[in-house]
Amino acid sequence: MPLTVEATYENGTLKLSQPLPLKEHEKVQVTAHIGPTWAERTAGMMGWTGSTDLADDFAMSPELDYPIPEEEP
Repeated sequence: MPLTVEATYENGTLKLSQPLPLKEHEKVQVTAHIGPTWAERTAGMMGWTGSTDLADDFAMSPELDYPIPEEEP
């Protein structure tokens, strides 16, 4: 019987969003489906024709942060 439960990976452990109807010490198999990145989820909203990798680079680059951080004197 397959079950689908959302989980968050944190400090080497999967934290489930809800309890599972399992018996103590019951063996299970786990398959993780990683969700799309922010760039993949929002692709096409602004007519971007580049790759998702390049969009990720633009989205995550600290050099492209706005507003531009002030430099220390």
